[in-house]
Amino acid sequence: MDDQDFFLVDSLHGMTFAGLESRTSRSLDVTVTFVKSNKFPPIIHSMDTKKRLDLNLLVTLETLLVEQNVTRAAERLHLSQPAVSAQLSRLRELFDDPLLIPVQRGMTPTAKALDLLGPLRHALDQVRATLAEHRHFDPLRARLTVAIACTDYLQKTVVQPLAIALRKRAPGVRIALRHLDPSQLETQMATGEVDLALMTPEHGPISLRSRHLFDERYVLIGRHRHPGLRRGLSVEQFARLDQVIVSLHGGDFATPVDDGLAALGYKRNVALSAASFLFVPEIVAQSDFVALVPERLVRDRGETLKVVECPFPVPGFAVSMLWHERNHGHSGQRWIREAIMELARQQ
Repeated sequence: MDDQDFFLVDSLHGMTFAGLESRTSRSLDVTVTFVKSNKFPPIIHSMDTKKRLDLNLLVTLETLLVEQNVTRAAERLHLSQPAVSAQLSRLRELFDDPLLIPVQRGMTPTAKALDLLGPLRHALDQVRATLAEHRHFDPLRARLTVAIACTDYLQKTVVQPLAIALRKRAPGVRIALRHLDPSQLETQMATGEVDLALMTPEHGPISLRSRHLFDERYVLIGRHRHPGLRRGLSVEQFARLDQVIVSLHGGDFATPVDDGLAALGYKRNVALSAASFLFVPEIVAQSDFVALVPERLVRDRGETLKVVECPFPVPGFAVSMLWHERNHGHSGQRWIREAIMELARQQ
């Protein structure tokens, strides 16, 4: 990634509450109030009794929960492994919980640790925002490349309008599309190969930050004047239609939709298994095939396609935006994330 901006990388490290208070007392009061009102009673007890809780401990806890490995956490914090281990011991004492339990590869967080991660990040983000508020991203002058990993459906429905909008709002911002591979995503983001991922959140690594974009549903499409496609279609009529399905792994002729049909006593006629959603509206518009597709994919195809409701319930899915901690404080990346959120709300 090439740009003129810079990262806010662990800028809190090396600062104590006492040292930070003289510079950002107003924002720190907000942060401490948030912490006191949320899920940190053990920390508050320690703050009240020891009075000088080192903010480094909270930064270390956040990093450990993300990395789930003392060695990697030490590298990110620019500390020695013994120093991070010592801080973890202090954190375990403060929270009266192991927080991270050794496993065969790395460590796994306890239930209490997972419960703390969200509010901990929120509290630290308030402090980071105060420290970084002078860093302004000018989209008209910026030079930035953003690598986005997503499926072809999301390239069409999210990235395409984003690319068009950026030509006017941020002409120096470029988008590099990457193939989405959930099994490699965490590594790709840690190394900077991928900056953002658009995907269903349940398939994303828990260590990544995420934000909900929208909920999607499926609709049934066919060409105008299709002899068998009409509103109020019965399940039996639906099952008899020649259908196209999308098999992301290639070659499958069944999806979870077929499980739902089987429960109702029907089996549909799948004539074509496609590897891409983008292919489906084109072939459906020129044939007597029908297909179940995400609704946003065909919102602008009213002239060539007929869209009706599926005659039985088909579960939809959520779409989220995921990113790594290394990009969280970057002003340009933050601007791109907000631009994507704005476009998602408009659709």
